[in-house]
Amino acid sequence: MRESKGDKAFNITINFLVVVLIVLLVYPLYFVMIASFSNPDLTNEGKVWIVPKEFNFDGYKALFEDSRLWVGYRNTIIYTISGTLINLFCTLPAAYALSRKKFLGKRLIYNFMLFTMFFSGGLIPTYLLIKQLGFLDSIWALILPNAVSIWNLIIAKTYFRENIPEELADAAFIDGCSHFKFFLCIVLPLSSVIIIAVTLFYAVSHWNGFFNALIYISSQEKIPLQLFLRDILIQQQNVSVSPEVADTLRYTANLVQYAMIVVSSAPIIILYVFLQKYFVKGIMIGSVKG
Repeated sequence: MRESKGDKAFNITINFLVVVLIVLLVYPLYFVMIASFSNPDLTNEGKVWIVPKEFNFDGYKALFEDSRLWVGYRNTIIYTISGTLINLFCTLPAAYALSRKKFLGKRLIYNFMLFTMFFSGGLIPTYLLIKQLGFLDSIWALILPNAVSIWNLIIAKTYFRENIPEELADAAFIDGCSHFKFFLCIVLPLSSVIIIAVTLFYAVSHWNGFFNALIYISSQEKIPLQLFLRDILIQQQNVSVSPEVADTLRYTANLVQYAMIVVSSAPIIILYVFLQKYFVKGIMIGSVKG
């Protein structure tokens, strides 16, 4: 079937808008990358557009020479992996239980959970609670308070409800399967899409975590990557030296800013490239029904 002129014009317009949108989304990331290799004075003057100008590795050299960077990477990897595992352990069983029609009281429990999505106890009460639990300056302060994301619970619940029929569970129970065995041996193997999507959501949240660590963590050896990068930048900007040395430090600090963004974002961007189809499916699942 041949397209009409109106259809051709519509398709051309849509394709053009998609290309423009891609450029608007991708170029800032590309600019940060080339700016991290360019002379910061030329970058500030707007002379860096497509390729690096006066190519150098000074920003990355200053960043990687600080041993705290590797400590921060280690801590962030530990927090991300352990936190994500706890998130999945808490979220998936709860989402599956709430997706079952025969689960008594699910509406009340679901509404109670949904309430916490819009209202929280506030920063000071939460801090006092963490302090009373003895979680200050520990990994638990970054993991346990956010063990379940209600948004991720909703999309997992929606997936289980739409893709794991009650008839399948009834047939398994007739054959002597328990609820736990059905969940572990049947539901989870059939739910790889939502598991990967929720894992990505949680992992990105933990990797980019900044505020909770700023509030609850005080030991330098326990600070995650984001706070280490912040400290490095502050130290480079607040050193009292002669004007000549200050210019050199300013030059390096500007390079470090861009290098920090690349170093902290690269692992998650690489992970997203390989898991983007699951990320999109997860968004679509949660947008159909709540």
